[in-house]
Amino acid sequence: MQLETYISDLLYRYDCVTVPEFGAFLTRRVSAQIHQSTHTFYPPKKALSFNEQLQQNDGLLANYIAEVEKIPYATALSKISKHIKSIKSYLVEGETIQLKNIGELTLNADGKIQFDPSSQINYLTDSFGLSHFSSIDVTREVYKETVETIEETAPITMTPEKRSNRNWFKYAAAAVVMLGLVGFGGVTYYNNTIKDHNQLAQEQANEQLDAKVQEATFVISNPLPAATLSAEKQHGNFHIVAGAFRVEANSKKKVNQLRKKGFKARQIGVNRYGLHEVVYGSFETRAEAQNELSKIRREYNRDAWLLIKKLK
Repeated sequence: MQLETYISDLLYRYDCVTVPEFGAFLTRRVSAQIHQSTHTFYPPKKALSFNEQLQQNDGLLANYIAEVEKIPYATALSKISKHIKSIKSYLVEGETIQLKNIGELTLNADGKIQFDPSSQINYLTDSFGLSHFSSIDVTREVYKETVETIEETAPITMTPEKRSNRNWFKYAAAAVVMLGLVGFGGVTYYNNTIKDHNQLAQEQANEQLDAKVQEATFVISNPLPAATLSAEKQHGNFHIVAGAFRVEANSKKKVNQLRKKGFKARQIGVNRYGLHEVVYGSFETRAEAQNELSKIRREYNRDAWLLIKKLK
């Protein structure tokens, strides 16, 4: 089984891919960068890391393998476990594990797994087709020094001009007109500047006021009695599976049992094996689903698992 291929496929779509009983591969977005010495531009990417502490199975990897290889979920989970045992045995013997398009795994002196990520692939789909490139340094200072040199060496010649007394009124009138135009333009610029400044200050004041209103706590001496509204949330792509039944009547019975216990249980249809799936509930985010899954496994059903599926 090419485990690294399945992990690599999932890293394009998810920020965390957990390998049960081994660890989790995590990604975080990194902005575009420029190498100052080589003048190389690098596009945005997903930086890859490994956390050995995250080993609890969330169902993502096993469910994906089961779907791709057309095998039961339990079989996929068993194949992952065997592959991980093999990897751990090689690491203990001091060998380096090469995961294609992911990185290298080794054991340090303390027996902890060290991960060296691969730089050959970018898992950020927004940067698809972008690669790094180098550019020559722009020598702006050379041109600036040249201009300053010309200014220092170029001679400035003043040629006096004789003007008759009869033209004095003409030049004086022109000067008055020019001063008037300059004064009008200055007043207009000043007014526009003041207007822009006031608008910006008003926007900043509104933002501060909104922030204070959101942070404020209001105390009402005689509050009205609280009204309790129950709205069943029946959407989201993260589902906690309670079981799958060959007979639909049994799945309906299971839904009723779970609803009596307070769960927002429902049927989500028939899977590819012809079984009617029943879920404890559906959630918008992985974090919400993972928290609820841990609680359900601890208090109700150790075999519950997380299904990631967009329902029609």
